[in-house]
Amino acid sequence: MSIPAFPLAWPVGWRRTAGGARSSAKFGKRVRSNQGSWNTKAELTIAQAIERVRTQLKMMGIHDDDLVVSTNLELRLDGWPRSNQREPSDPGVAVYWSDRYSRGNPPRCMAIDRYDRVADNLAAVAATLEAMRAIERHGGAEILERAFTGFAALPSSARERWSTVLDPLDPQGSYRRLRSKHHPDNGGNREQFERVQQAWEDYQQEVSS
Repeated sequence: MSIPAFPLAWPVGWRRTAGGARSSAKFGKRVRSNQGSWNTKAELTIAQAIERVRTQLKMMGIHDDDLVVSTNLELRLDGWPRSNQREPSDPGVAVYWSDRYSRGNPPRCMAIDRYDRVADNLAAVAATLEAMRAIERHGGAEILERAFTGFAALPSSARERWSTVLDPLDPQGSYRRLRSKHHPDNGGNREQFERVQQAWEDYQQEVSS
């Protein structure tokens, strides 16, 4: 897939959650307390949340080669988002995959940004996938297929919304940061630089129309 894992490639047409409307999630991993019980909940790490997503998709027959986890977190050498980073201003996540329902068609996508941590948004994707698998287990294969039809991502050739590149809560500030980061004169990637420039031009055109 040509969809970038970084920065976040939010699917075209999907509604965003305003920053002030995001909430803290209760996803976590149970750990043993000092008293020996397992009732203490620790915040999920990025690595743990990604593993939850990968596990659910593997149960659906999706291999890592057919999967892209797109966030605003910088990547590890293996292409997965790196843990121990500062939370980005936009903690949204978009998970893209190809499966038996989308052969020859655009990849499927599930995107969530309702929580204020990337790990929790990833965990929400995993939880949703698990719930949808339960539909199939209980004889709802046709329902599941119809549901996944609604998760079809637009073709990668479709015009990218500026808000998938720039922070919709701070377009100008994020433009300046990304422009400096990706500027070829600073050793940045020209393709990413041009992507940022195009997003800024689209934003300016939208606000002036």
